[in-house]
Amino acid sequence: MAVCTRMISVRSRGDCDVTDITPQVAEAIEDSGLLEGLVHVFVTGSTAGVTTIEFESGLLSDVKGFFERIAPQGDVYAHNERWHDGNGHSHVRASLLGPSICVPVIGGKMTLGAWQQIVLVDFDNRPRNRELVVQVIGE
Repeated sequence: MAVCTRMISVRSRGDCDVTDITPQVAEAIEDSGLLEGLVHVFVTGSTAGVTTIEFESGLLSDVKGFFERIAPQGDVYAHNERWHDGNGHSHVRASLLGPSICVPVIGGKMTLGAWQQIVLVDFDNRPRNRELVVQVIGE
C-alpha cells in the first residue's frame, strides 16, 4: 500500500465559479504509478467544495441557480453579522456541497462516467487562489 500526495492550485473567480480539475487529478494518478486504489480530492478552506458533474454550460448555470435558491447571497447570515465579510452564503453553500470526493482507481484510471468530471466550486464572494490536496492511495 502506498500514498502519493500532490497539491493543485486553482485561480478562481468566486461567485459559484466551477472549475474542471479532472485533468490535474488524472495527472496525479498517472504520476503516482499506482494502478489500483482510490484518489481523494480535498479543497482547503470553508467557502469551496468538490463534486462531480457533467461540465457543460447549461448545467453550470443550473448549479449556480440552485445554490442561489437554497442559500441566497442577499439573505441575512449570522456569520456576516459577526465578521462583516459578506460571505455567509458562501460558507453555507460549501457546507452543503462538502470539501472532498473519493473516486476508485482501476488500471491507473479514475472510474468516472463518460460525462462525469471532478470540479471545484468556489462559492466565495471574491476571486481566490484555491489549494487542493490530491491523495492517491493504493498499489
